[in-house]
Amino acid sequence: MAVGIFDSGLGGLTVLEAAQKRLPDVEFLYYADSAHAPYGVRTPEDIFQLTRTAVHDLWNRGCDLVILACNTASAAALRRMQEEGVPPGKRVLGVFVPLIEALTERQWGDNSPPREVEVKNVALFATPATVASRAFQRELAFRAIGVDVEAQACGGVVDAIEEGDLILAEALVRSHVDALKRKMPSPQAAILGCTHYPLMAEAFQDALGPEVTVYSQGDLVAASLADYLQRHPNMLGAGKGGYLTTGKPATVGSRATQFLRRKIEFQAA
Repeated sequence: MAVGIFDSGLGGLTVLEAAQKRLPDVEFLYYADSAHAPYGVRTPEDIFQLTRTAVHDLWNRGCDLVILACNTASAAALRRMQEEGVPPGKRVLGVFVPLIEALTERQWGDNSPPREVEVKNVALFATPATVASRAFQRELAFRAIGVDVEAQACGGVVDAIEEGDLILAEALVRSHVDALKRKMPSPQAAILGCTHYPLMAEAFQDALGPEVTVYSQGDLVAASLADYLQRHPNMLGAGKGGYLTTGKPATVGSRATQFLRRKIEFQAA
């Protein structure tokens, strides 16, 4: 029995690792669309079509539940996929919800009117496509009022991570944080709105300073998934776990091994 986890590349491994620690008895099938990464510079239509193809592949492999461990896909494709109809017995979920639950300290099922929350100034670091979609701000507005969100499109960071150039990635993080601080000098909280970014969490925290609370998605999504599966145990599916990529399996596996510091072997999707 396996749950599908989809990402445009390696970023979703941060969600996968947290989910494996939280749910050691659950199998996960990870799908990296490395041949088309990064998604953050693609058009919404392109992102939708690529995401739809990958999710259907995971469904066909027996993963009844698929997590879009990619903020860009969640922003550009999730709502449209749900509106166009999901096959009976299948589900696809995104990664914004657990972040917003944590930030606003309320459960997603709480449908009371938006209310003021403690955090007033939030920095959002995300891909250009996620920033352009304004999906995070839209979903946050359903739950909270009086929150100023300043978004910073972090061009180049995903590319550097996918290429394994962490020195360049760290330099880009510092540059983007500097640009954000020119617009919002004193954020109270920072959202790492791309699942690649937790791989650079220390760089973000160092550049932002210790007074800023940094939210990344791995543990939050894992906790939300555990709660979901407890309420919907039938969604475990019948698929087998493993690692798939549309890119070159040896190259992707080598970089994944570098990031997670354990041997990861990918198969061709």
